[in-house]
Amino acid sequence: MRLFVEQFLNGVGNGVVYGSVALALVLIFRTTGVLNFAQGEMALFSTYVSWWLTSHDVPVVLAIAVSMVAAFVAGAVIERVLIRPVEEARSPLNVVIVTLGLFLGLNSLAQLVFGTDPQSMPSPFPSGSVDLIGSGADTIDVQWDTIGLIAVLPAECALLFLLLQRTRAGLKLRAVAANPDSARLHGIHATRMLMLGWALSAAIGALAGSLVASQRTGFDASLMQTVLVYAFAAAALGGFDSLIGAVVAGLVVGIADAMTFQYVDALDGIEVVLPLAL
Repeated sequence: MRLFVEQFLNGVGNGVVYGSVALALVLIFRTTGVLNFAQGEMALFSTYVSWWLTSHDVPVVLAIAVSMVAAFVAGAVIERVLIRPVEEARSPLNVVIVTLGLFLGLNSLAQLVFGTDPQSMPSPFPSGSVDLIGSGADTIDVQWDTIGLIAVLPAECALLFLLLQRTRAGLKLRAVAANPDSARLHGIHATRMLMLGWALSAAIGALAGSLVASQRTGFDASLMQTVLVYAFAAAALGGFDSLIGAVVAGLVVGIADAMTFQYVDALDGIEVVLPLAL
């Protein structure tokens, strides 16, 4: 029972990261109809920015916040400079090729700027654990890292809900996502809303990247590649048109991955197959 609960909580912690990246993927897809294959590498570069700031004695929470702001600006610039010109060609394949090029380019740029050696990202959460249930040898401990991760996803969802449902910008963003042509006829500047969608997605990805790096003993330029696969699986499972679906599916994928790793005695790497099977 203890092992089951511990693996379940580990799966929830991982699922928060998968759900966050899936949320970013769905946000772009709903507003632009584009599958952003560069989402993971955009998050990777922002994670390196967070790490670089912490290595210069900036507190980790502030470093993550700064990297999210930088990612927000970079996401808007990427949409304006790289995505919008090829979108005008009315061929979805053009945009896919650009995002694949971004994937390769950002990964190489991160290694060129920050090096190829593994780096260590401090955790934004307190160290230690709390007792969940049981006593003595049967006590189930929950790490503060896990508790912090579990708190992040509801906070993200609440902020996105407030933005999309309670602000004029959110209303415009939803209008453009539902029907861009009709939104333009109502005087909404659709291109600005598309830029906002990319910016928000990049900021969410930056947070997810920093969180996953802080849970590893070390990270390098391959940090987000497996995470992106899980996130795409979660987005597909939850539906690319559903923000809530992406969040729930991310948790499902994270828990299923942890349980498969623990209980399925099969070939190495079988846990990577499960999200795709789902």
